[in-house]
Amino acid sequence: MRQELRALVTMKPPSLTCQVPGNRLQVARRIPGTRSADVHGSRLLPAIWTADIFRIAAPSADPFHRQEASVTARESDVVIVGGGSAGAVLAARLSDKGSRNVTLVEAGPVFPPDAYPFPVASSAFIGRATGYDWGYTADGECTHLPRGKMIGGSSAMNGTVAMRALPADFERWSRKGIRGWSWTDVLPDYIRLERADAPCMEHRGRGGPLPVHQLRRGELSHIQACFLDAARERGYPPADFNGSNPRGTACYPVNAVHGRRVNTAMAYLTAHVRARPGLRIKSHALVDRVLLHKRRVTGVLLADGRTLRAPEVILSAGTYGSAAVLLRSGIGPPRHLRHLEIPVVQALPVGTAYRDHPLLYLPCLAWPWTAGRAESVAAAAIWTASPSAPSGELDTHIGIMQPVAPVPVPLFTLIVGITRPHSLGTITLPSRHPAVAPRIAPRWLSDERDRERMAQAVRLADRLTHTPPLSAAIASRFHPRLADMSPRHLRAHLKASVRTFHHPTSSAPMGAEDDPQAVVDALGRVHGIRGLRVIDAAIFPDTPSAPLNLTVVMAAEHLAETLR
Repeated sequence: MRQELRALVTMKPPSLTCQVPGNRLQVARRIPGTRSADVHGSRLLPAIWTADIFRIAAPSADPFHRQEASVTARESDVVIVGGGSAGAVLAARLSDKGSRNVTLVEAGPVFPPDAYPFPVASSAFIGRATGYDWGYTADGECTHLPRGKMIGGSSAMNGTVAMRALPADFERWSRKGIRGWSWTDVLPDYIRLERADAPCMEHRGRGGPLPVHQLRRGELSHIQACFLDAARERGYPPADFNGSNPRGTACYPVNAVHGRRVNTAMAYLTAHVRARPGLRIKSHALVDRVLLHKRRVTGVLLADGRTLRAPEVILSAGTYGSAAVLLRSGIGPPRHLRHLEIPVVQALPVGTAYRDHPLLYLPCLAWPWTAGRAESVAAAAIWTASPSAPSGELDTHIGIMQPVAPVPVPLFTLIVGITRPHSLGTITLPSRHPAVAPRIAPRWLSDERDRERMAQAVRLADRLTHTPPLSAAIASRFHPRLADMSPRHLRAHLKASVRTFHHPTSSAPMGAEDDPQAVVDALGRVHGIRGLRVIDAAIFPDTPSAPLNLTVVMAAEHLAETLR
């Protein structure tokens, strides 16, 4: 056991040198009702990928059989669970008028807006390399599924790409009968959130809290510029990903300024906002479940047994976290809940339609004199449509990633993905205890349509690596010649190599009350439960065709307007 714990705490990326002061090594004791593998394997929520482990509070022996008072004193008007991409926005917006008391509950640390650790503040570090990760993995695989465990959430560890979803995404949602989410409805919210510097400012925001910087060619490394030129050589036109002509190739818009990642907690929860008398922010507070009395919210129960009382609760813990809290609260598929001896409060299809953007990596080695120094890890891409894409949709994404920090060899990677997946995964609980991670089964490319489009996409990307000037800059390719591979061998390669963009959605999707797939309505209200909402990527009825973060921020802005 001691050797396993030592291995756990020493697992960190080689480039990560930042230490968080003031922590003490504390190891979670064995949690009743879990398997040994759950505790010291991937099922236990690790702590973070630094040399320290935050305490994981063990819940009481049987929280489901506590006697709860039906009437209790109200501590807040609203409790927001999760201080990430959506939660930070909601906390700022709902506390701005001073007419309500808002409590924001964050499971990780709460850093001052101007004092984030270097790997978090620097856009050179992404995912687990930032040091603050929930440690989720795909069920039955060693694939990590990084999610930010700190104030700012995954917006504090992502690749900073700030692309809007397409009008066609919202038209598709409207056709499902979801009102208030058309492109006309959400465009003002995109404009409200951003402070853009794009050359074309039509329908761009100028005074919002989140800076959106349009990368320009002069900010690209040589190999990144070669990627753009090769894409245009292949016939892809210049594009504006957040403008009226998104199809083609372009530099990314990013929420980073001079190499500093600006997460939602920096942008929205400024020092001035945090000083509001009506806003409380709790750190290192893991939520077990929502407290309910006769299907009416009364607050939340923390993993250490404390309660926070409020007549309204908003779950903004992300696609994985919000689903887990709902399930532990007795809201979900009855058969699954009964298997865990969780009393069924409301039968809803939580976690049954989870989606993500699948991708494939095509790593390459550049000649040392052709790589150049990158200023942004993710800098440019092709966004286009497969032959089967409906009109107005762009379902194929090919980007280039290059390390910003100096590395011994000049590596870069093409990332190839489909952005309108049909494959459905599941999110379930292996245990009802909050310190045990949910079981995440992505099932990438399980749908034949996804396999066909991914095969088309990787062939496009492979041809791109053989197109000048990119081809002349490549010394070696660490992948087979995919364009010439037989369909059978290519599909086997895809099955073995598929990974994810880390854009999970739809574990509690929006829809009408008579929609058998819906968990919440168009305002994020959980069907059949008074006072409970979900506002994050979990409520998207399907996966938008762009990287998610900007659309999650927009969704929080959009629904905050209905709550203020």
